[in-house]
Amino acid sequence: MPRTAWNSDWQRLLLRRSFLSGTAAGLGAIAAASMLTSEARGGGVTGLSPGVTGPHAPPHFPPRVRRVIFLYMAGGPSHLETFDYKPELDRLDGQSMPASFTQGQPIAQLQGQALRIQGHLTRFRQCGEAGAWISDFLPHHRRIVDQIAIIRSMVTEQINHDPAHTFMNTGTAISGRPSMGAWIQYGLGSESDALPGFVVMTSVGGRNPQPIAMRQWSAGFLPSRFQGVEFNSAGEPVHYVANPPGVSRPLQSRVIETVRQLEEERNEVWQNPEVAARISAYELAFKMQVSVPELVDMSDEPQYVWDMYGAQPGDGSFASNCVLARRMAERGVRFIQLYHRGWDHHGDLVKHMHTCCGLTDRPVAALLQDLQWRGMLDETLVVWGGEFGRTPMFQGKGGPGRDHHIKGFSMWMAGGGVRRGCVYGETDELGYHAVVDPVHVRDLHATILHQLGIDHRRLSFQYQGLDMRLTGVEPARVIGGILA
Repeated sequence: MPRTAWNSDWQRLLLRRSFLSGTAAGLGAIAAASMLTSEARGGGVTGLSPGVTGPHAPPHFPPRVRRVIFLYMAGGPSHLETFDYKPELDRLDGQSMPASFTQGQPIAQLQGQALRIQGHLTRFRQCGEAGAWISDFLPHHRRIVDQIAIIRSMVTEQINHDPAHTFMNTGTAISGRPSMGAWIQYGLGSESDALPGFVVMTSVGGRNPQPIAMRQWSAGFLPSRFQGVEFNSAGEPVHYVANPPGVSRPLQSRVIETVRQLEEERNEVWQNPEVAARISAYELAFKMQVSVPELVDMSDEPQYVWDMYGAQPGDGSFASNCVLARRMAERGVRFIQLYHRGWDHHGDLVKHMHTCCGLTDRPVAALLQDLQWRGMLDETLVVWGGEFGRTPMFQGKGGPGRDHHIKGFSMWMAGGGVRRGCVYGETDELGYHAVVDPVHVRDLHATILHQLGIDHRRLSFQYQGLDMRLTGVEPARVIGGILA
């Protein structure tokens, strides 16, 4: 065959193949996105994203909620100044910590330092129908105590901040594993075709606002399209989404379509799943050029909303992020994580607790009330807590404070399917060990997945020859005692 004829035939084949490929991938993706969006607007809960093979049946059982808002108090808030009242702690204030509590235990104190019991640094009051103890640092929590389920028996395995964050977010201290938001995205997909399904925001205020590594919202070994997208609390909401100067939206659309076609042609040979993820990222970024400005333009929020949250539009505060989180929830974002950095209170605890609670207590209560008023709380799971708790003892540096503690601390959950106004689990008389109904971080993960309709034992991804799971291979249970 003459070379010119061969080239002509090859070009026709390529054009035909590109058309079929483009039609299948392009129009198919548009149709799928349209169906997902329609279902979301109609109140249904979407199943797996197209092409995802996570749960064997999406979902495994009827979900109680459609989304999760994780209010992450980074640094480790003291359970002994928030939700876990221990009269014995005040009675023994200043005495030496009994060795029977600490012997053989991983503790954050300097070796050889005298460990003395530190009594509560604030007062507690019983609140709500269940008579839950809430400290004076959290006056606004007293208004919502009958809406939340307080877990006072949390335990974790990592005593330093970075590995403890990694453990809380991924179920393991090994870096490079998928975060829970990525797992949820993988399992259920997104309800929005114009916004990311997993969004992260951070705020600061308090002592030592340590950095949060991006691996805390990584997709790990899952396809990269499931990783979290960080939104900035102030300024440009998302980096690198806006068009550069001189590039119009129609021109950008043509560029993306050309890149998509080239990537699909190349992928016929390479069959790389990351190519599809890259194409999806381009298309989502293009849609976000319209959806994100509308999302963050909060001029339509009435003044009473800002007063309720104690926020100013776009001021970068935790309160402003809470308002934005509610707006994201309304628009179909599946997993929203708000980090407030500043809870590492080794010394001057009273001063820094006033700062942190002053910045977060009111907006947290407002968020729950706002979701309830809008009829969204029953389809939202709200989680509050940090990576670990604080010690019952103090080693005497500076103003009174507490150090890292992993054997017992407090978190709470609220929303769809969660028992309202209940207190679950107990620590011992000094708040050191979780002794009644201990709740491991893996149990927390199993419960979050359960509320979304996912059996944590069946959500897996094959990696390096193993069926990997968020909850790993260790035993994990759903916390039935806090579920309605």
